[in-house]
Amino acid sequence: MLQIAFIRAHREVVIKGLLKRNIAGAETLVSKTLEADEIRRTTQATLDAVLAESNKLSKEIGLFFKAGEHQKATLLKQKTTQLKEQSKALTAQLQKNATALQDLLYQLPNIPNQLVPSGSTEEDNETVFEEGAIPDLFEGALPHWELAKKYDIIDFELGNKITGAGFPVYKGKGARLQRALINFFLDQNTAAGYQEVQVPHLVNEASGYGTGQLPDKEGQMYHVTEDNLDLIPTAEVPVTNLYRDVLLKENDFPILHTGYTPCFRREAGSYGAHVRGLNRLHQFDKVEIVRIEHPDKSYQALDLMVDHVKDILRALGLPYRILRLCGGDLGFTAALTYDFEVYSTAQSRWLEISSVSNFETFQANRLKLRFKNKQGKSELAHTLNGSSLALPRVLAGLLENCQTPEGIVIPEVLVPYCGFDKID
Repeated sequence: MLQIAFIRAHREVVIKGLLKRNIAGAETLVSKTLEADEIRRTTQATLDAVLAESNKLSKEIGLFFKAGEHQKATLLKQKTTQLKEQSKALTAQLQKNATALQDLLYQLPNIPNQLVPSGSTEEDNETVFEEGAIPDLFEGALPHWELAKKYDIIDFELGNKITGAGFPVYKGKGARLQRALINFFLDQNTAAGYQEVQVPHLVNEASGYGTGQLPDKEGQMYHVTEDNLDLIPTAEVPVTNLYRDVLLKENDFPILHTGYTPCFRREAGSYGAHVRGLNRLHQFDKVEIVRIEHPDKSYQALDLMVDHVKDILRALGLPYRILRLCGGDLGFTAALTYDFEVYSTAQSRWLEISSVSNFETFQANRLKLRFKNKQGKSELAHTLNGSSLALPRVLAGLLENCQTPEGIVIPEVLVPYCGFDKID
C-alpha cells in the first residue's frame, strides 16, 4: 500500500506511475484519495481542538471548585458535557473517514520502478537474458500430457474424477520426481543462505491484506467461508506475514526464508493446448524464497535472487529466458518483476516458471513491518519474493526437453534425489 504522505508529496509521480500501468482514471483515483485524506485530516484537527478545549475547561473547573466558585464550575461542566458529545460524534466520523481513505488506498497498486518498460500486454515485456540450447527433438516427440499417459506418471483424468480439472494425480516415478524437485530446490535455497520454514496453508484476512492478495485477488483464492480463511495462492503470503506488526533492528537485515507449500488458485477457465496438462493448475507445488531487506540494499538483493534462480536452471540443463515485465503486465504489489520462462520444445512455446519481484515498501506498509534506523527513527523495510521454483511447468519442461525414443532422461543433479536416471 502506498503511503498517503508520499502521495501528498508526489502526486504527479504517482499519477505517472499509474498511467505506466495503464490504470484507467488514474488522476481521478489519486484526486479522490487526496480529498478523502483532506477530509480525514480536517476531522482529526477539529477533534483535537475539541479535546484540547475540553481538557482546558476540566482544569478550570477544578480551580473554580477549589476556590468555592461552584456556580462558575457548574456552568463549565455543562459546556464540557456538550464538548464530550461533540468529540464522540467526531470520533465516529473520523473512523468512517479513515475507513474510506483506507479503501481508496487499497485500490492503488504499487508505483513501477523506473526500469519497468512501458507497455500494456505480455507482448511488451523485455527479454533481458537468454541461456541454454533448445534441444532438437526426434520425430514423434510428445507434449508432456501425452508422455504422462505413455509412462503412467501423471493421471489428469483420475484427478478430475476425485476433484475436478486442474488437480492432477502424480504416480510412481512421477510422484518421486516431483518430490525430488522439491527437495532439490529447498537444498539449493538453504545452501544459498535461506532459512527453511514450514508455514500454514491457510491464512486469515489480515494476512491476505498484508501481502496484497486482498482485496485485489479476492476472487482468485479458495475461501473457507465458515472460518473466514483462504487457502494460500503462494508461500509468499504466510512466510512474509511472519513479520507482520514487527519492529526490526537495522542489524537484523538481511532476512532470508525459503519454504515449500502446495498452492491453490481459482483461475478463470479457458481451453486449448496452452492450458493443457501441467500448463495451468488449480493446485500445484512451489518452493518460494522471501527476503526482508534494508531499503538501500533491496535492488542488490533482487539481482542476487535472479542469479540464484539462474544457477538452479543451469543445474537442471533447461533452456530459459528472463523477461522484465512491462507496466501493463506488472503485478499489483510489485515495483519491478523479472519472469523466468523455460522453453518447451514439444509445445514450441515458452512457459513461465518463476517471478522474482521487489515490492519496496508496498507490502511493508500494509504489514506495519518496520525497523529502527541508525538515527533511532522507525522506517519501512523492503520485501522481495520469488519462485525457486514452481514445479508444474518445470516438470513439463523436463519431461518434454529430456525425452528420447528410449525414455525420459533425468538430469544428473536430480538422480540422487529420485533414485533413478530414466523414466521408461
